[in-house]
Amino acid sequence: MERWIRKQGMEDVPVEREAEGVCYLSFPLLEESGLVSHGFSTRLGGVSQGNYATMNFTFTRGDKQEHVMENYRRMARALNVDLERMVLSYQTHTTNVRRVAREDEGKGIVRARDYKDVDGLITDVQGITLVTFYADCVPLYFLDPVHRAIGLSHSGWRGTVKRMGKVTLEAMAEAYGTSPADVLCCIGPSICQDCFEVGEEVTEEFRQGFDGKYHEELFYQKENGKYQLNLWKANQIVLREAGVTDDHMQVTNICTKCNPVHLFSHRVMGNARGNLAAFLCLRD
Repeated sequence: MERWIRKQGMEDVPVEREAEGVCYLSFPLLEESGLVSHGFSTRLGGVSQGNYATMNFTFTRGDKQEHVMENYRRMARALNVDLERMVLSYQTHTTNVRRVAREDEGKGIVRARDYKDVDGLITDVQGITLVTFYADCVPLYFLDPVHRAIGLSHSGWRGTVKRMGKVTLEAMAEAYGTSPADVLCCIGPSICQDCFEVGEEVTEEFRQGFDGKYHEELFYQKENGKYQLNLWKANQIVLREAGVTDDHMQVTNICTKCNPVHLFSHRVMGNARGNLAAFLCLRD
């Protein structure tokens, strides 16, 4: 298998794990808590074929339904979680966060979802696995070890500039009494600054959305007039300003676009691809 391409000068997280023939990525910060099962999928270890090879988790891009379900079964075994208690997001680049209860178990996987426009999920129910989807956007993991609650959110550039990380923490605070200073947060594999070229209209959103003291870290302009945008740093700033401490945060150094053998990337593959997934479960 080809080696991972990682950004230099950063901690090597997440780390590669293998179980039941499935290769996935895991954050030591969450592992060491002993409170959750979690992972970020790779393309390796599934049964999907062609553009979806092999570990695809989307039912909506034309892959065979039975292949996608088998991929979920394999990941459930690898993480030692219950397939029928998974709850899937319905992502449309919003900052809407849904509080997941027992009556939501299985929605999106073995039962129809009765919601849409949901890019973040939170719960304090043990044994429910939250699932969100990616192919360059940023996965955000949240664990409140004090109130035993978790959150998992999808944050593309739109979600990032609208502070999805802060919105998720606020939802956890309202639902469970969460204090951001207690929360462990992980920023997962997604597109890096070197690969994320954007236009003036996107950059202007970040100029307006972030204090000027951060602009030099967040973006720079190239000779072609385009900009390179740093979503990892932007989400780190959002979490820090929301009250998460640096020692409670781990930031990926794995870029989806740099690793197309291991990961799906919209910038590399366009729409002819599968989806990666993030999984997070509060252990019984």
